[in-house]
Amino acid sequence: MSLFRTFHYRCLSTFWSKDAAATLPPLQSFRNARAVRQQKRTMAQTHHVVVALESFFVPVPKLDLPAPHTYELREYERTYPDQVAQRIKDADILISAVAPIGADVLSPEVSPRLKMVAIVASGTDAVDLDACRARGIVVTNSPHCNTVAVAEHAIALYFAARRSLVLSHTLVQANEWPRRGGLQKTLNGPDGKPPKTCRDETLGIVGYGAVGKMVESMAKGLGMKVLISGRKGSATAPEGRTPFETLIRESSVILICLPRSPESVNLISEAELASMKPYALIINVSRGLIVNEKALLAALKNRKIAGYATDVYAQEPASAENSPLVGPDTAGLNLITTPHVAWIAEDTIDKLHDALKANIGGLLSTGEPKYRVA
Repeated sequence: MSLFRTFHYRCLSTFWSKDAAATLPPLQSFRNARAVRQQKRTMAQTHHVVVALESFFVPVPKLDLPAPHTYELREYERTYPDQVAQRIKDADILISAVAPIGADVLSPEVSPRLKMVAIVASGTDAVDLDACRARGIVVTNSPHCNTVAVAEHAIALYFAARRSLVLSHTLVQANEWPRRGGLQKTLNGPDGKPPKTCRDETLGIVGYGAVGKMVESMAKGLGMKVLISGRKGSATAPEGRTPFETLIRESSVILICLPRSPESVNLISEAELASMKPYALIINVSRGLIVNEKALLAALKNRKIAGYATDVYAQEPASAENSPLVGPDTAGLNLITTPHVAWIAEDTIDKLHDALKANIGGLLSTGEPKYRVA
């Protein structure tokens, strides 16, 4: 028997022996090794094709790559789901925001050169992280870049809802002021009382991340009492927190600012809306599907709550065709809708650029980006 055959036979015998399983490395070890090899290839390669799918959201800055690395940029203002595969087929580094990056386009057949997915947003729910890990593709995000803008937008939505600004504007423009002789009752809640001022508000914050903490600080500066929610379904809460169900019952303003996950979908639905105070407001700057939109619309129509202000929707872009919160069925309601723009600010864009450059530069120089997710 030749040396090769002997070696091949011994390998097969070892692999198929009864005790072999105990000596085999776990699957995760193979995946980790693959990731390390991928990182080494990324650092060894010196010219990179960078594909940006959505410069409409965040313009791509000049990337100051560490020497000797260079790059060519292929930039698209918008990319729709059926365009992703074609546009990333030559990409070494992919820059995206909300375009769906699923397992189908992450396969070696579709994107054989892909080594990094850089998300210019905090959320990475549009990316199949497991598929990236399986191939050793690095995924990064850009956390806390929009904290100030989103917190300020939340406060703006609060004032607009509590003072019924949009509804009042609509009535004035419809010439209702002279016809009715006065519109002050437009500001009254379902309890028939005028709006509360900040010092009489109790703000319940659901989601105590960077945005929740900043809104807490702003709200306290305005004189509000602030409650921080515990987990839904738990009768008790850690020190400094309020049980979720208690917060829902006692708050006059409820801020939703937590990530979307299987646990947070329909966090606010019929049961929660029914237990709220009649003068309660809901401010939503989180993600769509966390508040059940059909149940919310019914609560507004039946005057179970005083108002709803949201920047996010179950389907986006929201329209009369795909959202109960858009269209003639919402006429006369204290409903405020903004088109997922809470994050937009000069400060946000500057920080997103810094995070993007730190992530790509870190991967190429040390193999470790600043804000790694996978």
